[in-house]
Amino acid sequence: MTQQATCLPESIHSLKRKRDMSYEDGPRMFQDQLAEKVRPFIDLIDDMRSIGIDKELPLPTIAVVGDQSSGKSSVLETLSGVALPRGTGIVTRCPLLLQLCKDRTVKWEAVISYRDKVNEFDEPSEVVRYVEQAQSALAGKGVGICEDLITLKITSSMVCDLSLIDLPGITRVAVKGQPDDIGAQIKNLISKFIKNKRTIILVVVPCNVDIATTEALKMAQEVDPEGTRTLAILTKPDLIDRGAEKNVLEIVHNKVIFLNMGYVIVKCRGQKQIDENMSITCAIEEELEFFRNHEHFRSLLREEKATTKCLATKLSNALVNEIKKYLPKMSENIKEQMGEVKHLLSQIESGPPLQPAEKRKYLIQVITDFNDQITQLSKGDIIVVEHLFELMRKEFTEWMECLKNAKSHYHKVVQQVVDEYDQKHRGSELPGFTNYRVFQHVVQKLVAELKNPAMMTLQKIRDMVQKQFNHLSRESFKNYPYLHQVSMKNIETIQEQQSTIVKERIVEQFEMEMQVYTQDEIFNKHILEEGKTAGGKEHDTRSKYPGLLKAYYEIVVQRLADQVPMLISYFMLKESAKIVCSEMLDLLSRDDTDNILQEDSEIEQKRAKLKAQVDRLILANDKISSV
Repeated sequence: MTQQATCLPESIHSLKRKRDMSYEDGPRMFQDQLAEKVRPFIDLIDDMRSIGIDKELPLPTIAVVGDQSSGKSSVLETLSGVALPRGTGIVTRCPLLLQLCKDRTVKWEAVISYRDKVNEFDEPSEVVRYVEQAQSALAGKGVGICEDLITLKITSSMVCDLSLIDLPGITRVAVKGQPDDIGAQIKNLISKFIKNKRTIILVVVPCNVDIATTEALKMAQEVDPEGTRTLAILTKPDLIDRGAEKNVLEIVHNKVIFLNMGYVIVKCRGQKQIDENMSITCAIEEELEFFRNHEHFRSLLREEKATTKCLATKLSNALVNEIKKYLPKMSENIKEQMGEVKHLLSQIESGPPLQPAEKRKYLIQVITDFNDQITQLSKGDIIVVEHLFELMRKEFTEWMECLKNAKSHYHKVVQQVVDEYDQKHRGSELPGFTNYRVFQHVVQKLVAELKNPAMMTLQKIRDMVQKQFNHLSRESFKNYPYLHQVSMKNIETIQEQQSTIVKERIVEQFEMEMQVYTQDEIFNKHILEEGKTAGGKEHDTRSKYPGLLKAYYEIVVQRLADQVPMLISYFMLKESAKIVCSEMLDLLSRDDTDNILQEDSEIEQKRAKLKAQVDRLILANDKISSV
């Protein structure tokens, strides 16, 4: 069984300031005091992530990045005190959130969770099995990767208070069984974590390689070019060539690649020590002796730039400082998002009641609300998208313009017919006598030409009315597919039926116009007006026929100018609205209320998602307020 590591997050200087404490009790009391200050903030972020608030806003965290074989696993093992999966190729195949909780009342216990699965255990040697099992469940068996997070929470008296996310090691070449773009997949996964400006990037780099060529540091520099949130760990100091120590010291002292958070050098278990089953506790002790006795690196102990203990302290402090700095902004963001989500939720109805009697009342209300809007629309009392009556008025004005344009054409044709009759068709009759049927035919022919424009006006008005009826249907029944479908079908059918009626009425109107008739009183009035225009009162000669026909056409125009719009408005809007309302009320006589009020699955999911989001934000706000 792998022994647990002792992780003491205190510095030498801070211990010296506790001179009033005994040698035995001082360090322990200081650790407890430090834990009291550190733990609440780390717990806050862990709780935020556990309730899923990281879906709403980025959370402060530490992401561990390193090339394959950089020593990343050894560092994490030393920090956590337990062995983690090892091997060749990609070992970390899913992001692993490692939550370390120091608790002197607990011997050792762990909880691993992913998706909806949770496993509790109290044996450190079981960590490898559970992590591998989780990775296989998420990423499949083999060497593939997955972006789903695995959370491993370890509570022990011998760990530090720290949370960090271990990410897959960067690889350049795919091995057997891996997709060719595995390197790109891993980089994309790492980028999603480290591009968050609240993330502290922990880059693991071996001492025995050129630091400038490591892919992990390059990726960190891409998202953090000024190095303000990057901390580098130098591993494997025992493997550097003689004479290269000064180069390593320059790196640690921030003289090669500057990082605002600096560097820490550590020495973890090597493969030989792992094969020999060296415990992590012994490895920590050996690490301290290594630096104490090293000719070049012993000074780094005094500078607090060496050992895993020093690293743990730096990481805990850095994470807590980032959390404290971000806390006011996080609280503000949560409140803003809560307002936005509640507003979105308010736009989605709460849904139908569960009780049958209440559900029926609800259906009555839903249909009544729709019918009220249709009725108001037909009266011009509400505006949907655009003002329907204004749109219709524009079309009727176009119809009037069509009549006026036809009038000028009519006058011209009438004069041509009169002239032609004088030349070709007059027989033995004296001037002033003309064949009435000839001019009746002219009137009928020219009036008949107005039928198509009237039908086009009908079609345009139908499209307008149907569009706005459909809009009301979508808005009123957007949560209820069946009601929407029924209402849309009713609207289409009724509009088609009413359109047929109006077409028949318009045809009837034009057939009546073929009679060439009006009351004498009305006609005489128009004749007098034409006569005054012509400068005389006589109208019984052929020379006055154009004026007589023009006078009659004015009567025709006036009839059609009013009658066609009235027919269209009445049947396509007023009557259609009444019939649609009646058809919708018929649904209340049915017994299948549940089917009628069946909600759109997307609406149900959206409502559930928004409610869950509100709950998360409320809980997150409460947790922030309690810190």
